[in-house]
Amino acid sequence: MSIVVTGATGHLGRLAVESLLRRGVPADRIVALGRNVSRLADLEARGVVARAADYGDPASLRAAFVGAEKLLFVSGSEAGRRGPQHHNVVTAAREAGVGLVAYTSIVKADTSSLLLAAEHLATERELAASGLPYVLLRNGWYLENYTGQLATYLQHGVLGAARDGRVSAAARADYAEAAATVLATEGHAGRVYELGGEPFTMTDLAAEVSRQSGRDVAYTDLPVEKYTEILVGAGLPESYAAVLADADRGLAAGDLYVDGDDLRALIGREPTSLAEAVRAALPSAR
Repeated sequence: MSIVVTGATGHLGRLAVESLLRRGVPADRIVALGRNVSRLADLEARGVVARAADYGDPASLRAAFVGAEKLLFVSGSEAGRRGPQHHNVVTAAREAGVGLVAYTSIVKADTSSLLLAAEHLATERELAASGLPYVLLRNGWYLENYTGQLATYLQHGVLGAARDGRVSAAARADYAEAAATVLATEGHAGRVYELGGEPFTMTDLAAEVSRQSGRDVAYTDLPVEKYTEILVGAGLPESYAAVLADADRGLAAGDLYVDGDDLRALIGREPTSLAEAVRAALPSAR
């Protein structure tokens, strides 16, 4: 029986595989899935089993899930298409008799007002109706959402529509480590984990970038519509810009704040802090 990780060619899935290996899970018990298996060649060289799978191809999922004891179901990256894609995953998992499905949802999926939350909540409900044992890993925002924009912050400052809302962000590696813990240990079926790190505001973010860079970086708060307009002007598709601006609206409303220590409990340490993340990313952003 094996531990199957979907989306292993993406950031989170790859980090989860690496975390399982570090925990001592035998490589031949780990099955890494992706649409382009050639991108898993280095994992195969270490003994991990690589299989092709596409959320849009039910037959590939059925074949990939054969022998799966546990499944890390990394949510699809195509907002607006997750419904049918996730349905295919749940159906294939049920047909394969997977022993436990760990789904990477979004924080507060059942109460969130974020546009992004709707597809996650629908998947959670489908899992509940499927009869499969499952655990919900409700991941908060990635610190990388912010550190990936450091060069822009240094040049233009931090823009957003989050007001003084707090976001409980953590590093991708932290969420991947939490997922690996759930996959490598027992007693998680039926649990809902609300996962996030130490909360901060966008003003805090700007102040931390200022402190570490030695430059004057400020946060400018904008109406949601104006922020959407700026994102479109920067080259983002209007639909994607609207989702990002809506996320800031939800952040202001508390939808991305986690009140608890589920992430700390699962990984056995403090999650990566904003200061640590900025420190690690700043040299490449200068």
